[in-house]
Amino acid sequence: MTTMATAAPARASQTWYKILYVQVLIAIVIGAIVGWLWPSVATNDWVKALGDGFIKLIKMVIAPIIFCTVASGIAHIQDAKKVGRVGVKALIYFEIVSSFALVLGLVMGNLVQIGHGLAVKPDAAAVANYVKQAEASKTVDFFLNIIPDTVIGALARGDVLQVLLFAILFGFSLMALGERGERLRGMIDDVAHAVFGVIAIIMKAAPIGAFGAMAFTIGKFGPAALGNLIGLIVLFYATAAIFVVVVLGLIARIVGFSIFKFIIYIKDELLIVLGTSSSESALPQLMEKLERLGCSKPVVGLVVPTGYSFNLDGTNIYMTLATLFIAQALGVDLTFGQQLTILLVAMLTSKGASGVTGAGFITLAATLSVVNPALVPGMAIVFSIDKFMSEVRALTNITGNGIAAVFVSWWEGELDDATLHARLKQPTAGIDTRSSRR
Repeated sequence: MTTMATAAPARASQTWYKILYVQVLIAIVIGAIVGWLWPSVATNDWVKALGDGFIKLIKMVIAPIIFCTVASGIAHIQDAKKVGRVGVKALIYFEIVSSFALVLGLVMGNLVQIGHGLAVKPDAAAVANYVKQAEASKTVDFFLNIIPDTVIGALARGDVLQVLLFAILFGFSLMALGERGERLRGMIDDVAHAVFGVIAIIMKAAPIGAFGAMAFTIGKFGPAALGNLIGLIVLFYATAAIFVVVVLGLIARIVGFSIFKFIIYIKDELLIVLGTSSSESALPQLMEKLERLGCSKPVVGLVVPTGYSFNLDGTNIYMTLATLFIAQALGVDLTFGQQLTILLVAMLTSKGASGVTGAGFITLAATLSVVNPALVPGMAIVFSIDKFMSEVRALTNITGNGIAAVFVSWWEGELDDATLHARLKQPTAGIDTRSSRR
């Protein structure tokens, strides 16, 4: 508490335009204006490269951050059973919350049948690439792909689940070494500090990346791209908001905090995700903030990376809503049994989706192929507006993973309540973060 009091003046003296989330928000607005008024400029390859380049910079450090955080977190645990216990609790949480997201999407899709009466002519050729990727994707392949051919290859590609698997095994190995592994554990912790320093440098370019991504999106698709499909976008936004406020809000209330205060706490990350349409772009910074919030370091290291493949709430809502929308637009009546099949299939197909733009569309193709192949050509109906929904998918995903880490930490009895409430009360207070990276 003393540290926060001494840090308050520094916060008060900070100029408003130097605050990161303000810069990102301004960049998003300017990007939208440029894309609307000067689409030929906004769709230039160099403008697009601003957004793509920022995402690549962030993805560059995701693999080392996950490896260092998970391996170090496990290595510092004295009880090996704890890792398995945390993993089981996380998976139970993921499946329950994902089911709520899927059911909510179905309920809203049936209550507000926005797809009926839309005179949209599907173009199967526009989505042929996504369908091809979906057909090539099998559940057994997903699990086999968790095992990397080589460790170096997994790190080089930045495959989250492959790096996570090796990090878990390496962490158990360090745990077994005991005192002999102390020097290596310290080295890994130092590397993590250095990589977070790299992230701090990269984040200074966040406004530039957000501007480029937003300008290109509006410039390419334009406001007219929404057309008669604006209803689906509004419905999806509303459903995602209901999920965050009601479902995640109830989970937050069980732990003892407000979902709105949590959203304010991670506003920097949310605005970065909004600008880049990728929830992975804020993954490293989210993990650091959750640790500072009072969450257990091992829990954060296990839950957040795993959640990016197993806890995609926004993607789940999108798949059920989009499936019903396409069926309604094509005049295909889905029985109650077929809608239950959507739940089961979507629960599986969503597991391989990452936070990168377009992954939700690929999983949608996989879901439609199984539920009813006649619906697959209808994917072209939502193809033109998918980009406008990917932002909310990513925002919902990152919020859900943040709440998951807090809840599992609380469930495990390793959530610092005093730190949690202090941080949520003063989210930008300049507390020394080094003590949190224990």
